Amino acid sequence: MQSFSKSILTLCLALSASSAVLAYEIKSGGGTSVSKEGANAYSLPAANLPMSKRLDFSVGNSFFRNPWVQAPASTDARDGLGPLFNTNGCQNCHIKDGRGHPPEEGDLHAVSMLVRLSIPAMTAEQKKAYIKDGVIPEPTYGGQLQDFALQDQTPEGKINIRYTPVTVTFNDGTQVTLRKPEVRITDLGYGPMHPQTQLSARVAPPMIGLGLLESIADETLIAWADENDGDGDGISGKVNRVWDVRTNDFALGRFGWKAGQPNLMQQNAAAFNGDVGLTSQLFPDENCSAKQSICQDLPNGGEPEVSDNILAFVEFYSQHLAVPMRRNTEDPQVQLGQRLFAQAGCDSCHKPKVITAKRDALPALSEQTIHPYTDLLLHDMGPGLADNRPEYLANGQEWRTPPLWGIGYTQEVNGHTHFLHDGRARNLMEAVLWHGGEAQTAQQTVLTFNQNEREALIAFLNSL
Repeated sequence: MQSFSKSILTLCLALSASSAVLAYEIKSGGGTSVSKEGANAYSLPAANLPMSKRLDFSVGNSFFRNPWVQAPASTDARDGLGPLFNTNGCQNCHIKDGRGHPPEEGDLHAVSMLVRLSIPAMTAEQKKAYIKDGVIPEPTYGGQLQDFALQDQTPEGKINIRYTPVTVTFNDGTQVTLRKPEVRITDLGYGPMHPQTQLSARVAPPMIGLGLLESIADETLIAWADENDGDGDGISGKVNRVWDVRTNDFALGRFGWKAGQPNLMQQNAAAFNGDVGLTSQLFPDENCSAKQSICQDLPNGGEPEVSDNILAFVEFYSQHLAVPMRRNTEDPQVQLGQRLFAQAGCDSCHKPKVITAKRDALPALSEQTIHPYTDLLLHDMGPGLADNRPEYLANGQEWRTPPLWGIGYTQEVNGHTHFLHDGRARNLMEAVLWHGGEAQTAQQTVLTFNQNEREALIAFLNSL
């Protein structure tokens, strides 16, 4: 009887510990996490942000959300748009602070997706420039295609996407038809492109938790990296090292699909410049190439068009967008899916737990235990996902592990479930099945799952 009671007590303690872990993981963003569902689930300030700082968050939100206009204008704090641009406001791409999507086939306006451009570094001068700049821009159209222009002006071109079906079969005979995109640029407004132009389509990623990702210590990322697969597990993540404009030195890359930006300040300033056509102290030059006179021919919004003050507000806003809490963690199907996620080895790259560094100036983000499901490292994802366009240390098959927190809210926030860097995946299972390279073993494991196991895996991902 005593032995039986002891066994029951042991079981209860184990179940209690399991529930405590799950309850702890509900707060994916640690103390910043918020309990919010619906269309605005990504748009709230960090829960632990004091009221005295919420005005700064709101001001940053206004500059992120509201449109910029052509100069000159009476609203001189928001003028200087273009003349070549992808959008007139950040929120147009990061819809409700969430995920962008590719244009429908035949739609020539890619509002929340852009196409990066570059050419191979061939000459000694280009190879030297590549070390600092990370890419060699296409000579006429620069580093990305701007498919909009001011009224009566000529945009650089239009983006056209066609899809080819790719069939994948599970071990139980179930078939899934994926779609492989082919990106083409038509209606070029400023002459032909370089014959070796490399194209890379990119949808806007969600904005949640970025300040927490910025707060993960460099030492942690370096410790996670295993570039030569020293432990023999088939996973060889590496850090990207990119140019920091403010420090005039190299730093670890964290942001962008290939970890091409070192911090949120530079990521935001680069987006203002490339996407909206606005200058700043970090990027003082208009986004026209030497072969385009349109930027010199038309008035600008001042020098710079985005003040340091505005950049600081937008940085604060992007640092403190909260991660919504997990849902349905007590559901047995979700718990099974979590075990299957680990069994397949997905957590080798999508790391579930880390503690942020101490940040005295940003206490809401400091020393938080978070569950982002990323290592922020570059991984070879195989030829299926390759864009064949290098960026700093990232080669044409490597991508930064995207964080998975909040991914289950995509449908209710953005009204779609398009995933991966170019939005080719129409649901989470399609995204999983596109994994190759270092993730090939994980993908092959998922192919062995029966229908119940597949549904459990997706239920877990939707719980994040």
